[in-house]
Amino acid sequence: MHEPGTQPILLNAHTLGSLRRRTLRRRLDDLAKRLLDVLVSVMGLVLLSPFLLIISWWIKKDAPGPVFYRGRRSGLGGKPFNILKFRTMHESQESYLGPRVTALDDPRVTKAGRWLRETKINELPQLWNVLKGEMSLVGPRPEDPHITATWPEEAKQEVLSVRPGISSPASVLYRNEEAMLQGAKVMDTYLKAILPSKLRLDQLYVRHRSLLLDLDILLWTFLVVMAKGGAATPPEEQLFLGPFTRLVRRYVRWFMIDGVVTLIAIGITGIFWRSFGPLNVGVVNSLGIAFGFAVLYSLVGAALGVNKIEWSRADLADAFDLIPPVMLATVIALFINRVLEDQPMLPVVLIIMAAVLSYVGFVFARFRSRLVRRLVEKWLNTRGSALNAQERVLVIGGGESGQFMTWWLNNGRNEGLFRIVGYVDDDLYKKDTRIRGVNVLGNRQDIPRLVEEYDVGIILFAIHNIPASERNRLLDICHATPARIYIVPDVLANLRQVARVQDNVEMEMAGETLDTKFDLQNWLDSLESKAQDGDLQGLQEQIRQMRDKWQQDFHGVEAEE
Repeated sequence: MHEPGTQPILLNAHTLGSLRRRTLRRRLDDLAKRLLDVLVSVMGLVLLSPFLLIISWWIKKDAPGPVFYRGRRSGLGGKPFNILKFRTMHESQESYLGPRVTALDDPRVTKAGRWLRETKINELPQLWNVLKGEMSLVGPRPEDPHITATWPEEAKQEVLSVRPGISSPASVLYRNEEAMLQGAKVMDTYLKAILPSKLRLDQLYVRHRSLLLDLDILLWTFLVVMAKGGAATPPEEQLFLGPFTRLVRRYVRWFMIDGVVTLIAIGITGIFWRSFGPLNVGVVNSLGIAFGFAVLYSLVGAALGVNKIEWSRADLADAFDLIPPVMLATVIALFINRVLEDQPMLPVVLIIMAAVLSYVGFVFARFRSRLVRRLVEKWLNTRGSALNAQERVLVIGGGESGQFMTWWLNNGRNEGLFRIVGYVDDDLYKKDTRIRGVNVLGNRQDIPRLVEEYDVGIILFAIHNIPASERNRLLDICHATPARIYIVPDVLANLRQVARVQDNVEMEMAGETLDTKFDLQNWLDSLESKAQDGDLQGLQEQIRQMRDKWQQDFHGVEAEE
């Protein structure tokens, strides 16, 4: 049993396996990224060399000075390096003493330099930085060391943990940054209005970086450079879920998995069928049939929106959404087998059996990790084995708050870290019941026995609808045990209160629109994200801020009247 106040290491085999897989994927992504950098930079420098020579000649002809500009930038780990660009400014003392960022009306820029900056051709020499390993094709844009010195320390460590890049999500969205920097206070505008947003985007890139994301950013970069005035600039959310990422995650990956599942289903069905009679199909035809059914299912599923489901977070009820695509694909397969072939290749019953078995395989493929984990847990519990690597949690209260905490601990980053042993609830109607997969083990008198029997290390107190005196007596029982006690905030009640305040404000406004109108759907999405990330403190803080905001807005409306 854990001693009160101790903090055990909450890493089980599932969590360690997940960490190892993420680390391996990151290393493979980094290796593929570096190979792509070298390949593209070599090909770019060789193929573009005639064009680069012409640009060099034009720069020399347009204004006296060197062809290239070498500027000091902060690189990987904060190590400084010299970034290489085509020179776009006059070679004069004023050019070096002016602001460290360039505005649209900057008099230091030459005639040729203005066109080079607008087309981003001045960045092409950075392919040499990429080849040397100082930069990457995609990564946070390198900043002047004087500017990086102004960054918050946490953001600085995160952004500088990867190689800077020629392009980035921030450089795509701020394609026309120079047009935003006009007037005398160029640096103030950049540091206060632009830099915080770019820094946030750079942090998002570092956290979610992958080879697919890099390909998406390269595609968006090409599109925004080719489009005049930034007409092709995508919304921020599409940067991090671009065409390549969307295609692979939603279509290619599941097409390959479903193809293998279909092949296995047809193989099993064929073996079963041949045990009762002849079936002359052949290996090649079997592979063709499996591939054809996988294509049919994928196309029908995409048309019906099945690929939009995030299966890693899906509910078992989402499995029913797989039935219409399988049924429709089966009907098409039967039609092709009967009409387009002189002699039916497969018996009708065999196709239907294969379709049913494929559906079972599709469901298992999408829920395999959770199904296997639940089976293992059931088996261990049946044998009386203790899941020693998991912290055992007893939830006081089987109501909404208790159910919410159970879901939160069993999903997202918390998945696999905790074992919910059960609920404690004094409601007689809940005795010996099962709520969302968790048993109600007893009432308040059973708490000491349950803590000892299940070796409970944490008690979550999630009851809010009882008098203060009852609450204190119940807490006294909990504190008498060696388990650590955590009071669960009434998140759902706060959410309903905010919703009521919003309704009141909308009624008081009588159809008028507030400039700070609350988008409930976006807020709920944000709350769900924080819950899945395990950020309970952030969850409470956001609810408190929004509740205060809407109370102020509501009272403000009353005061105006």
